[in-house]
Amino acid sequence: MYATQPHCRYGKPPVVEVICQLRFPEILAVSEKLPVDFQEAVRQMFPQYQRRQEIAPPKIVGAPGSFSLENPPPVINYQFTSADGQWKINLTSKFISLTCTNYSGWEEFARKLDTPLAAFIRIYQPAYFERIGLRYLNMVSRKALELEGVPFAQLIHPRYLGILSDPEIPEAASNRCTVDVETAIRGGCRLKLHAGPGLLKRNGISDPEVKFVFDQDLYMPGQVNVNLSAGALQTLHAQAFSIFRGAVTDTLHEAMEPDC
Repeated sequence: MYATQPHCRYGKPPVVEVICQLRFPEILAVSEKLPVDFQEAVRQMFPQYQRRQEIAPPKIVGAPGSFSLENPPPVINYQFTSADGQWKINLTSKFISLTCTNYSGWEEFARKLDTPLAAFIRIYQPAYFERIGLRYLNMVSRKALELEGVPFAQLIHPRYLGILSDPEIPEAASNRCTVDVETAIRGGCRLKLHAGPGLLKRNGISDPEVKFVFDQDLYMPGQVNVNLSAGALQTLHAQAFSIFRGAVTDTLHEAMEPDC
C-alpha cells in the first residue's frame, strides 16, 4: 500500500482535524467523581470546562423470540478546551482523547498531549491501553491549491479513486465514489481508510466545493504497556505520512508546498 517516505511539512496542508484516542479498561473513578485533580493539571492549557452526559442508543438483548431493549447507563464525558477552541481533551471512564482543528505539525501535537496524558496516567493509573489510535482527516481543496479544473485522477493515486481512475468516467457525473479499506499495516498496527470526493460541513454550514477526503484512522490494538504509549503514537504518526504521500501524485505533492 505504501513505501517509507521521508517526512516533510506542507506549506498548504490538507489536514482539517487530528484526533488521538487512548482506550483503557473502564475506570469507574472517572465517572463517579469529578476530575478535580486532572483539571488542575491541565487548566493552564485547557481552561474551558464542560461536563456532558451522553445517552447511548438501546441495545437488543436476549434470545430470538424473547429479546428486549436495554438502555445502557449514560456516559459522562468531561471536556477541557483551549482558550481559542482549537484543542480539546475528552475524558470518560473508557478513553482519553485529544482533538486539534488547527494542526501545524506532529511536534506541537505531541507537546499538547504530553501534559494531559501524563496527568491521566499519574492520577488514574490505568493497567494498560487496549487501543491507541491516531486519526488524520484530510480534505484536499483544489481551489486552495490553485488546481481548479485539474481532475482528481491527476492528483490522487488510482488505487484510491475507484472508477474515477477511468478516463472515460466523467468526474462530475459521479454522485458518489468512495474507497473504504480496513487492513493490517506495519508494526502490529491496523488502518481504517475512507477516501473519495466529498463536502466539508462545519458549524452547520456546508462548503460548496467538492474536496477529496482522505480519512486515515490508524490504531494499535491489544494490551499496550502504559510506558510504551508514546512510542506507539510515534509509530502511528510515521506510517500516516507514508500512506498519505503514497496516495498523492507529484503534482499534488508540489502544490501543497513541501519543505523537503
